[in-house]
Amino acid sequence: MTLPTGLTPGVWLLDMSHSEIGFTVRHAGISKVRGRFTDASAEARVRESLADASLHATVKTASFDSGDANRDGHVKGADFFDVEEYPEMTFRATSAEGDGEDYTLTGDLTIRGITKPVELEVEFTGVAVDPFGATR
Repeated sequence: MTLPTGLTPGVWLLDMSHSEIGFTVRHAGISKVRGRFTDASAEARVRESLADASLHATVKTASFDSGDANRDGHVKGADFFDVEEYPEMTFRATSAEGDGEDYTLTGDLTIRGITKPVELEVEFTGVAVDPFGATR
């Protein structure tokens, strides 16, 4: 699989000031809750082919933010993330498929010490040089 336009081989690091780790989940079977994680790191090692690339991400579970302080406190507690005992969750990609801007990453997600296979939808919005000369 060819690389997205503008993406060159090398090591790419997540820039949280220009990225978002968002989610949408069903709540009580009647509504959707949207939110995000605000503290994470990730490293992608890109080769000549996307099939040979690797990605590993770590998300700080305490950075969970759904916009509702009561819900956030509950989700960060022992019933869900248990951020005191499990301060991080990780994702390690095993494959990537897609083209243009829309991709599906398949990999292993570990939360509270339990690892499960998942598929994550990601959007590649391009590569640009910022006003300070850094390629992002």
